[in-house]
Amino acid sequence: MTNSNTQSKKAKKVVKVIFWVIFGAIAMAAFALLFGYAVMLLWNWLMPSLFGLGTIGFWQAVGILVLAKLLFGGFGTNKFGGRSGRMKSRFKERCREKGLSKWQHYDKFWQEEGKAAYETYKDRLGQDSQQ
Repeated sequence: MTNSNTQSKKAKKVVKVIFWVIFGAIAMAAFALLFGYAVMLLWNWLMPSLFGLGTIGFWQAVGILVLAKLLFGGFGTNKFGGRSGRMKSRFKERCREKGLSKWQHYDKFWQEEGKAAYETYKDRLGQDSQQ
């Protein structure tokens, strides 16, 4: 009885994984269609009148999205966290190790001493340039 029970649980798990894979694929396709269409409409509305460029089709708009993602997005491999909370915590930990957390006192210093010190520095620069 326990053997069929575990098989039933495994089967349900497999069905659940298959469902989420199919759902994810459909969602990605829907977002690609939506964003591709939005980019195409915006490009065709703005670029010809602003910069004298030609109009584009849907697949060209999708290509622009992919190119922009490659150039600017990096597919979640952002060194400073991207979409991963684990990466952000590792970045914060490295900052702590290197002593960068000492910057937490900067605002208080600036309010108490920094403005006056900066004004003194500016005055000294002004006197030096006049001589």
